[in-house]
Amino acid sequence: MISFIISGKPIALKRHRVAKNGRMYDPNYKDKKNTMLKIAKFKPKYPLKGDIMLKLIFTIAYPKKYYRTGKYSHLLKDNIPEYVAKRPDLDNYCKYIMDVLQPDFYKDDSQVVKLQAEKVYGIKGETEIIIDKI
Repeated sequence: MISFIISGKPIALKRHRVAKNGRMYDPNYKDKKNTMLKIAKFKPKYPLKGDIMLKLIFTIAYPKKYYRTGKYSHLLKDNIPEYVAKRPDLDNYCKYIMDVLQPDFYKDDSQVVKLQAEKVYGIKGETEIIIDKI
């Protein structure tokens, strides 16, 4: 089992774009490179083989509107939602992480046979990743 946390706001996969000269490019290229540098110390010696279970928890920082005002501005209001029901979509977060993990943690996305993902609110933004062989 491989488990780690990437600190910082979770990143969603953006669709490939076409430049004015007609070439296709990946708008997430720099983000993927930076994320790979952050998680390089967790990568296995060899890519995992066989069926893989991937658990992803994307924590989004609470927006300012969920905090109280005045003297208690550091406290959260009552009755705030636990889950994030806003854009970007959960599947775009998952696709981004799966693309970043693909060359070093496992050979191909098709090895992921079980995927558990959730998008929740928290004090700070982070992405928790758990990779396990089935």
